[in-house]
Amino acid sequence: MTFLRLQKYLARCGLGSRRKMEEEIAEGKVTVNGETITAMGWQVDPQKDQVEYLGRLVQPEEELVYVLLYKPLETVTTVHDEKNRRTVVDLIAIPQRIYPVGRLDYWTSGLLILTNDGDFAYALTHPKHEISKTYHAIVEGNVRDSQLEPMRNGMIVDEIQYAPAKAKVVRRHGENTLLEIVLVEGRNRQVRKMCEGIGHRVLELERVSMGPLTLGDLKPGKWRRLNVQEVNLLKEMAK
Repeated sequence: MTFLRLQKYLARCGLGSRRKMEEEIAEGKVTVNGETITAMGWQVDPQKDQVEYLGRLVQPEEELVYVLLYKPLETVTTVHDEKNRRTVVDLIAIPQRIYPVGRLDYWTSGLLILTNDGDFAYALTHPKHEISKTYHAIVEGNVRDSQLEPMRNGMIVDEIQYAPAKAKVVRRHGENTLLEIVLVEGRNRQVRKMCEGIGHRVLELERVSMGPLTLGDLKPGKWRRLNVQEVNLLKEMAK
């Protein structure tokens, strides 16, 4: 008999990462055999227990899917949106239920991974695994290389301590500047806040790579499945 922690079982059902499922359990959205569960240590028998999420019976996905999307602007990084805006899931035509790994905000474009593999999503997003994410940011004004030292050293913005990032000036972009910033953490609006912290507002922002993955020849709004080698390489990096 094999038992699984409830949050891990829900992640395997394609409902989200383990971290997200812990939040859903704590909010009382999950029942096991008719009993509402809010404790994190609860374990279930996948062969016998009846697990429901928001009143719907859930079971593990049969096929694990890994997708790389070139997220366009004005697209929400969620599965559903209460304002009926376009979501990243709307752009991908496959039968499996998938969800985004991490998040890019409404006005940020670029590389985004979607999957129904909760363990994979958890490994990629956990800060201890330090999967690098590279961004290109066009910012207002002329930025000198010396102004990027706070980013490289680990800066505090709005009482939030950010880990050291790699940062360099790529080139002037008209009256503005193109920066390349590489993070190993993914806090909310981090690149925008760091740039504002050195006095330069972000005008355009795109994630161009994640670990070994790049956008390649993809166009905004297009997607492809990750191949076995890419998935295994990411899993190896996140061990």
